[in-house]
Amino acid sequence: MNTLRHLAVILDGNGRWAKSKGLPRNAGHIQGAKVVEEMCELVWKYNIEYFTVYAFSTENWSRPEEEVSALMKLLREYMKNSIKRAMKNNMKVRVIGDRTKLAPDIVESIEKLEAETNDNTGLKFTIAINYGSRDEIRRAVKQIAEETAAGKIKPEDVTEELIASKLDTAGYPDPDLLLRTSGEQRISNYLLWQCAYSEFYFTEVPWPAFNEAELVKAIEAYSNRDRRYGKI
Repeated sequence: MNTLRHLAVILDGNGRWAKSKGLPRNAGHIQGAKVVEEMCELVWKYNIEYFTVYAFSTENWSRPEEEVSALMKLLREYMKNSIKRAMKNNMKVRVIGDRTKLAPDIVESIEKLEAETNDNTGLKFTIAINYGSRDEIRRAVKQIAEETAAGKIKPEDVTEELIASKLDTAGYPDPDLLLRTSGEQRISNYLLWQCAYSEFYFTEVPWPAFNEAELVKAIEAYSNRDRRYGKI
């Protein structure tokens, strides 16, 4: 039995779920946010220490302006309500991604949420917002190049460990399992470096309909995987 310590999820199918119900796409995002809250409690129940979700990618800005605006509104509300919920559940919350494109009030809420929950010892909950793995790696490489040019590090000092320490996820273990809902079977520029040896699990169930029974299926599937990390 493999120990599932870190679960990363691509929250897919919100819009399709809403359409199947005859609802506007934003209704799917609202329901999806509720499922995230439920899953935070459930993954801890099943002894998963780290839970990382892909909330908004660098590519999502190309969606219709109305949908992006609705997502940003939902994000604002979520951030405001998250502190009370995180403190109640002893969760440490971290947000990864490029914050420079986010509105100042959203950035302020993120910083407050991270500061308020920093000493919590329960679930390590990470939200990827305006996140793209290639952009993350680019920013890490840029930082290393600047430090090399300044003489702070030498080219021979550039190890995998150094690169990992410059990524948004620095200090956290790589995902053991990457789960994607709603039938798509790709990783969509999500945690490319970190998922080098992660197991993948795909389900047809859209995220707004994901529940404890589906989580158990994913955990059981992972538990029976043969993780060799390139070895025999």
